This record gives sequence, C-alpha cells and structure tokens, in this order.
Amino acid sequence: MSELHETAVVILNYNGVSFLEQFLPSVISNTPEAAIYVVDNGSTDASVSFLKKSYPTVSLIETSKNLGFCGGYNFALKLIKAEYYVLLNSDVEVSKGWLPPLINHLKSSKDHAACQPKILSYQDKGLFDYAGAAGGFLDLFGYPFCRGRLFGTIEEDKGQYDSSMEVFWASGACLCINADLFHKIGGLDSSFFAHMEEIDLCWRLKNEGFKVHAIPQSKVFHVGGGTLDRLSPFKTFLNFRNNLLLLAKNTPDLYLFPILFVRLILDGLAGFYFLFSGKAKHMTSVIKAHFSFYLRLPSVLLNRLKKGKRRSLLSNTLFRSSIVWLYFVKKIKRFEQLKG
Repeated sequence: MSELHETAVVILNYNGVSFLEQFLPSVISNTPEAAIYVVDNGSTDASVSFLKKSYPTVSLIETSKNLGFCGGYNFALKLIKAEYYVLLNSDVEVSKGWLPPLINHLKSSKDHAACQPKILSYQDKGLFDYAGAAGGFLDLFGYPFCRGRLFGTIEEDKGQYDSSMEVFWASGACLCINADLFHKIGGLDSSFFAHMEEIDLCWRLKNEGFKVHAIPQSKVFHVGGGTLDRLSPFKTFLNFRNNLLLLAKNTPDLYLFPILFVRLILDGLAGFYFLFSGKAKHMTSVIKAHFSFYLRLPSVLLNRLKKGKRRSLLSNTLFRSSIVWLYFVKKIKRFEQLKG
C-alpha cells in the first residue's frame, strides 16, 4: 500500500519501453506536484529492466499479465492512495505547468468529478489529437466526437476551443479524476478490456449527478495508436462492441431499445462500407462485435434491473442529433458548426 498523495500520475505501460525512454523525462521534469507511478501491464520487452535501472525513484507496479487498459488501471489504483488520479498514456508528452489547472478545477466544486487537458497531436503540434482533442461528446446514437475532431476530420488548433466547458467525456489518454469517486462507482469496467472505457466511466459519473470538463489551459501532446493501431481490425471490434455495451449500460430506460435498434441498422451500413472499401477484415470485426455484444446483453440488462432505473432524462451534454447524418450527409466537418 502506498503513502497518501494529493495527486498520483499513473502511467500504464505495455511493451512501450521506447515511449518510456522518450516521454517519461517530460513527465518527471514537468510534474513536481505529484507522485509518479508506472504500471507495467505484463510487458515482454525491456520496460521493467529499463525502469529499474534508469528511474529507480519512480514507483513501479507490475501485473502478472496483460490485464488490458481497464484491468491494469483497476489493479494498480487499488494500491495507490491519493485524492486525485491522473491516468496518463505512456505516449504523451506533457508541457510545463500542465497539472495544476486540472487539479485546481476538481478542487473548485464537489460536483466536478473528472477533467482533461487540451490534447494535441505530437506529430503535428498545431493539430488536435484524435483521442480527446478539446473534450469529448456523444451523439444520440452513441457515436463519440470531440471539440476539434469529427470522425476522421481533425482541426487545426487556432484557439477556437480555448474556453473551459462541461463535456460528455474526458479522454483516457490524459484523464484527471477524483479518486474517491473513481472507486465509488466501481472504477473502469474490465469487460471493455480497452477502448471507450473512459466514456462509460464518465457516463456513469453523470448518471450519479457529477460533471466532466475540458480544461484547455492545460496542454499535452499525444502520439496515439501506441498500443493498438487505429487501422487494426481488433480495434474495430473493440470500438463497435464497447460502443454497444456503453449504450446498453447507461442509456435511460425510455430510450434504450429504440436507440439500440437504430444502431444495429447503422452498424450494418458500416459493415457494408468496410466491405466495399476493401476492408473485409473490418466488416468481419463488426459482425464479431455484435455477436459478442448479444452474448453479454442478458447480463448487462440484469445488472440494470439490480441497480434500478436510469435517469429519465438524457444528459444535458448528450448531443441530441445524429453526428453521422450531419457529417456524412450534411457535410459538417468542424465542431464549431454544430448547434445545440
């Protein structure tokens, strides 16, 4: 058991020794306010030996095998005592003074549960990053998008999203969260393994009446795809399956089955799109994702019954339209063009 810290920055690593070599120095030098932990998630490369030799003062937690993003963090955070956690990807470069704006925001109100910084691309620091940008949202049918990124269209950062605001979800690439609330709502859902687990976490916080914010006064730079490439069929499987799971878990009772019905149609269209685009493996991933979801659905519905009814109203930060329609049909490509 660790000593009690105000803030613990926790980096989950899986076979990422090159990222540790490249980015851990920036975390150490630019984060004097926090304790730094590296959680090695069953790596088979030289990660552990590198850490022990080069950074013996950095706290190291080892799992016995790869537990996934969710399982790895859940395992480690049970061992780390802190008021606030920052879940930080190993492929993130942090800037000077990045942490205080996040912690100060969470301290400002008891209903502020989690937040994220502005996340920019490491490869091109003038562009937003795909995974989080300036704060995440969800449309009526469960499709995530961000201030600064709609589907594959990534905007240039011109300061257009420099205002702090309430969002629907904060990115798992750099997620700052109240530690007590993290444990109170059960942590990350390990059945997700990886991808969209942070959206599920934030939605559960919102269902309990808490708020999630984007704080662009803090800035970090993310490589992206360090553990699982965006073009991987396995990532397609996880994204489609987990997206359905988070809808089934969190959507208010009144809207659940109508929304799932529409999603089945939209996912079918996505499968045909993959097929006709020469990405047959991704179409197969969509099919596998649905079968995996159907097998899990009875237990998800049973858990809903045990926990009682969801809030009757949709969250005020849920986008009440279809981002698919607006992006692909109406050709809206920038967040600032959206209304409502």
